Amino acid sequence: MSYDETEALVEYGDGGFNVIRHGTYVICSVSKKRIALSDLKYWSVERQEPYIDAEASFMREKEINSN
Repeated sequence: MSYDETEALVEYGDGGFNVIRHGTYVICSVSKKRIALSDLKYWSVERQEPYIDAEASFMREKEINSN
């Protein structure tokens, strides 16, 4: 990690997101891997969680709805 890389605080909305605290990445809620903001494509508005890819999003949805 370079010194200018920091975790962003993001508010997720329908079709877009707003950066609340400047940063260069967020952490996937499933894999715990970094996602560069420029690569962020998957998130849950309801849970306010980012996902690294569609598979991680699907896994989280299954986990939440299995109860």
